[in-house]
Amino acid sequence: MRALVVGSGGREHALTRSLVLADSVDEVLCAPGNPGMAEIAECVAVATDDPAAVAHLADARAVDLVVVGPEQPLVDGMVDAVSARGRLAFGPTADGARLEGSKAYMKEVLVAAGVPTAAHRAFGADDEAAALAFLETLPGFYVVKTDGLAAGKGVVVTESIDEARDAVRAYLSGAAFGDAGRTLVIEEGLAGPELSLLVVCNGDTEGARPLAPAQDFKRIGDGDAGPNTGGMGAYSPVPMVDDALVADVMRDAVVPTLRELERRGIAYRGVLYAGLMLTAAGPKMLEYNVRFGDPECEVVVPRLETDLGELCRASAAGEPLPEIRFTDDACVTVVLASEGYPTSPRTGDPIAGLAEAAAVDGALVFHAGTRREGADIVTAGGRVLTVSGFGPTVAAARACAYAAADRIHFSGRQHRSDIAAGV
Repeated sequence: MRALVVGSGGREHALTRSLVLADSVDEVLCAPGNPGMAEIAECVAVATDDPAAVAHLADARAVDLVVVGPEQPLVDGMVDAVSARGRLAFGPTADGARLEGSKAYMKEVLVAAGVPTAAHRAFGADDEAAALAFLETLPGFYVVKTDGLAAGKGVVVTESIDEARDAVRAYLSGAAFGDAGRTLVIEEGLAGPELSLLVVCNGDTEGARPLAPAQDFKRIGDGDAGPNTGGMGAYSPVPMVDDALVADVMRDAVVPTLRELERRGIAYRGVLYAGLMLTAAGPKMLEYNVRFGDPECEVVVPRLETDLGELCRASAAGEPLPEIRFTDDACVTVVLASEGYPTSPRTGDPIAGLAEAAAVDGALVFHAGTRREGADIVTAGGRVLTVSGFGPTVAAARACAYAAADRIHFSGRQHRSDIAAGV
């Protein structure tokens, strides 16, 4: 099987690595890829914001399976375009991807499916007064989200009503995120540990299968200080999450959601990422994403013993999924970010120590925002590298990840020092 991975981040690097290692896959292409992916697979320059261009590339290179990494191409209908040419594509069609493309729609689906979630309301650009009034009804913990895609950064979580008001005004005016924020969702804040559960779906509501649970760290600073980011680290497995809890989430949240989508004429395939808060009243759904999480992918997929190519192919074809197995080892990943991230990341700084980090036993270095300039690899985005470590326990995996991360240097480097601490 020839596979094509669409995307250029750490998630796509992790997917590419596992597909290269899969017995079912003979060749892996990447579009457009990154310098790390180019070391293990052929990278092809193509306009990945054009679903038709990727579908044409898949035809031209006789690709058997297209694996779409980021959310924007899914929302734009890349799976639809590839499937229309008779080729398999892993991921939801545009109607299924709307679950992430619009948070207001996602909440509507949750309510219709009876899935527990936070109290919330959606507001449009002309509803500022009503949005500000709704804030006053909440119990002192506020969440303000852009309706549209904002690369994981369109969320303000605060106990300050003034900060929540500022976010509402900035979003609805378009000053913060343009059209993505002109509709927003306001929610009551929930308390408890978070859980990321990635579920592989094949269009059959009863055929969906969960992957190993993970927990990620969204805020930029230690102790969950500072603004939200796309994710600063993650670990898997999560010791406090047992098989019974996963079964509860599948029964009470994921399967009802898939049934509601089916009722709307949507046979969901690909990954459904359930982001939950484990509250004192039980699990509540924070959000759904329609692709592998990043950086959760960098700790879940490397632990996967099942052939990733066959898993993705079966999902895309609507066939029964193979048995899903994971190594007993834990995995922890640490994101190295550029100066100024998440608001105004600086780029172009040379990166040193990549080979030294990769040489650490049990470590994997995934490129997330890099580019090649001559003989140098330089920073090219906010989240620059994702460094994963394996070990028999979460603590051992954490030590491995940080030992490797400490060998990498670039000007203005940021990272959290508390990923998976105390687990």
